[in-house]
Amino acid sequence: MSKQTIAVVATGDMGHGVGQALNEHGHRAVTSLTGRSRHSRDLAERAGIEDLGSLERIAEEADMFLSILPPALAVDLATEMAAAMTAVGRTPVYVDCNAIAPETAAEVGRAVAAAGAPFIDAGIIGLRPGKATPRFYVSGDDTGPMEALDGCGFKVVPIPGGGCQGSAVKMCYAGLTKGTWTLHTAILLAAERMGVMAPLMDEFNISQVDDLARMQAKVPFIPADSGRWIGEMEEIAKSFKDAGVPDGFHQGAAEIFRILARTPFAAETREDMDKSRTLADAIPVYAGHLDTGKK
Repeated sequence: MSKQTIAVVATGDMGHGVGQALNEHGHRAVTSLTGRSRHSRDLAERAGIEDLGSLERIAEEADMFLSILPPALAVDLATEMAAAMTAVGRTPVYVDCNAIAPETAAEVGRAVAAAGAPFIDAGIIGLRPGKATPRFYVSGDDTGPMEALDGCGFKVVPIPGGGCQGSAVKMCYAGLTKGTWTLHTAILLAAERMGVMAPLMDEFNISQVDDLARMQAKVPFIPADSGRWIGEMEEIAKSFKDAGVPDGFHQGAAEIFRILARTPFAAETREDMDKSRTLADAIPVYAGHLDTGKK
């Protein structure tokens, strides 16, 4: 495989892992750190991702552009990159890898197509390279450029037929995983507020052992990611509504993440979070923020 210059924006948990994996497989990973957080800058440096400084320079040098950032920023980044490509007269393949609804992905595709750039829709499932081998579900008119990266720290799974089915897979999958975490959290918050946490936990230990283990493994640690998952739940709700499926559950999931984003635990990152925290430590703190966002 020939060496390519591949831009990854932004270099958060997933983005820096993808960039590092691309470097390790002989490619050149680049980014723009303009306006990015200190945390993203540190992760990019740790992964050996080169900062080109601007989207215009990326348009000049990159063969492919991977957009990996919070869902609410996906369309804006596509619009900015389209302008950069138009300004320099060069159009790298644009791959949207964000947790967005198919219609939002189609909006991204229209923005980059207006600049003349090829577009690939992708949905990422799994932990970042280095922790696991995530799957990139890709769709579009020509997914070949992404398929050529299969094995570079991640697996690429093409979905035939064009369109934005990669995003559709991601929406349905995250609707289960993150939706379940918010359901668990909501149940425990209700039990805490109604004063029945102890007997409920005793019952779970008898009849719902597997679900209790999942709660213990995940619920105390959600706040570190809750801020960026609000938009993901809203995109899932949008996807379901567009498909004629009731969207209220995932609107509620977004609200659970808003509550957790108000807790002091939300200031943690995946690297520095307190891994010893238990449900007994977390749920009373979460419950204390149930009313803080109400006007």
